Amino acid sequence: MGTRLYVGNLPFSATKASVQAAFAQSGEVTDVHIVTDRESGQSRGFGFVTMGTPEQAQQAIEQMNGALMDGRPLRVNEAEERVQRGGGGGGGGGYGGGG
Repeated sequence: MGTRLYVGNLPFSATKASVQAAFAQSGEVTDVHIVTDRESGQSRGFGFVTMGTPEQAQQAIEQMNGALMDGRPLRVNEAEERVQRGGGGGGGGGYGGGG
């Protein structure tokens, strides 16, 4: 399995193809995911790129962190493992409501 990178400060005009092309300079890109708003479908300005090997991922961080894409400096680092979101904190209400 490849190494997943977080890519922040993406221009809203960035496409999967343009991000893949930029990161391909550092090695094999196995996946690109641009996070979009559920309602509008508009880019939220960040995404994830999966590189083929940890070495390629490190090279991508070195080459792409701070690099400009459509005039915006990218923030690139190793993505953190997703922590289980399990219910905590959400919703609020529930307890001691009406009465």
